[in-house]
Amino acid sequence: MKKWLFPISIMLATSTALAGCYGGGGEDTAQSGDSGGDSDIKQEIVVNAMTEPPAIDPAIATDTTSGWVLDHIFEGLYTRDEEGNPVLGAAEDVSVSEDGKTYTFTLREDAKWSDGSPVTANDFEFAWERVLNPDTGSPFAFYMYYIKGAEAYNKGEGSVEDVGITAVDDMTFEVELNAPLGYMDSLLTLWTFYPVQQKAVEADENWAAEADTYVSNGPFEMTEWQHESNVVIEKNDEYYGEEEVKMEKVTFELVNEATTYYQMFKTGELDLVMTLPTDVIASERENEEYMEVPYYGTYMYMFNVEEEPFNNAKVRRAFAMAVDRQSLTDNVTLAGETPAYAMVPEGAETPEGDFREVGGDYFEENIEEAKQLLEEGMAEEGWDTLPEVTLMYNTSENHKKIAEAVQEMLSNNLDVDVSLANQEWGTYLDTTKQGNFQMARMGWIGIFLDPVVNLDYYLGDSPNNRTGWVNEEYDSIMAESKVEQDQAKRYELLHQAEEILLEDMPFMPVYFYKNTYMVNQDYENIAYYVNRYPYLKWAEKTQ
Repeated sequence: MKKWLFPISIMLATSTALAGCYGGGGEDTAQSGDSGGDSDIKQEIVVNAMTEPPAIDPAIATDTTSGWVLDHIFEGLYTRDEEGNPVLGAAEDVSVSEDGKTYTFTLREDAKWSDGSPVTANDFEFAWERVLNPDTGSPFAFYMYYIKGAEAYNKGEGSVEDVGITAVDDMTFEVELNAPLGYMDSLLTLWTFYPVQQKAVEADENWAAEADTYVSNGPFEMTEWQHESNVVIEKNDEYYGEEEVKMEKVTFELVNEATTYYQMFKTGELDLVMTLPTDVIASERENEEYMEVPYYGTYMYMFNVEEEPFNNAKVRRAFAMAVDRQSLTDNVTLAGETPAYAMVPEGAETPEGDFREVGGDYFEENIEEAKQLLEEGMAEEGWDTLPEVTLMYNTSENHKKIAEAVQEMLSNNLDVDVSLANQEWGTYLDTTKQGNFQMARMGWIGIFLDPVVNLDYYLGDSPNNRTGWVNEEYDSIMAESKVEQDQAKRYELLHQAEEILLEDMPFMPVYFYKNTYMVNQDYENIAYYVNRYPYLKWAEKTQ
């Protein structure tokens, strides 16, 4: 039985997690080992992650590919059940102070690292302080700013001794917050909050770069990492819930060419692939192996507001208004995505209803108005002709098709010539991080269903905000929303923030995601969360 799993709680990149992006694919199936059910059935599965994971390190990872592996090999204080709800993981108990600001976790006595040593409160303290240490350069450190003293320490304005995380003893971990947080349990399912083993990290600063130095505490452990080829994880016999884990081996292949990995699925070399070639979706839609699953994220093009011509807000809006999103989703992407005219996707419930439905759209396609805005923006800058524009995307057949369609629309509707350029995912992340782009593709996935996770992306001091856009009013409203205890007022603030974001428009939303999969029907109990890639803890091969 396959399930779509919809988390019921709230907040944060996916993200964030990048949170927003794609993973890669790889080679042939490798098999070994038996477990559970029919002893003659090898409990192994080969899935396609598409690209080399940039960083399989809880403190450093920001992308969904790295996060997919991390979610299988680590476990935090909270994890998620088969329905996607947050439940206690490495912690067996938690108590919350009367004012809602202090959490005291009691760790499981049978929580162990993959080398057999116990997971302790000190491991959590060490891991979280490592994330916050400015020298680590963790892009997701801001997700810990809810913790007392965390922001000051991370920004070099405070001491680690003032951070509200304390290993009281080996089994007791205390966390002090700045204010009560209604989605604390969901927040702690993010890989940024996973423990790391201090001994392993201090023994080798590159401990997370190779399988032979890797230590983790989740249902699986990494046993092989052939860079640019595949990542192999195997059942962790030291995991306290190892009886729940049926799969003996999971291989993440790293094949980025969509036609290739689709054919590998058809020939049985891959058991699960996602992001299908757009030209096969119509023919596969009735196939029992085909699935479409909502995905809580936004596909967009970032504008570098520090580079011409996107230093001008009218030019940015003109580009956004000249793209026919419905045509893109109907004729190019073909997976039933929803055209996007805002940042926050559908799916975040509020007291007034779905956040997106309440907020509505912030702009629409209007070619005549777009032409007028472009003309006004050029006049403001003193340009007789628009500076040359290059649209960048990370290497993928589907990204290429979308970019080519946008390129044609901008040419037809605005008489603007746009060049295209692409880079492999890891290089692309570095390039955009350094601000070496004018207009670039990005995706952002919320780690749970709350608008704050989407809107945090464009905070002025967010390391994930690569646009150069900083708006003090936006940042102030977002900060206010995070301490507001009245939920109706909190969502009202988030609507205000999104309105500011879409008025200034440092990015161009394109569509809200939907994932397409082909899945071998020999497997059951794969968990399909709406904000993470498929989870295989309970997966089992039946024939």
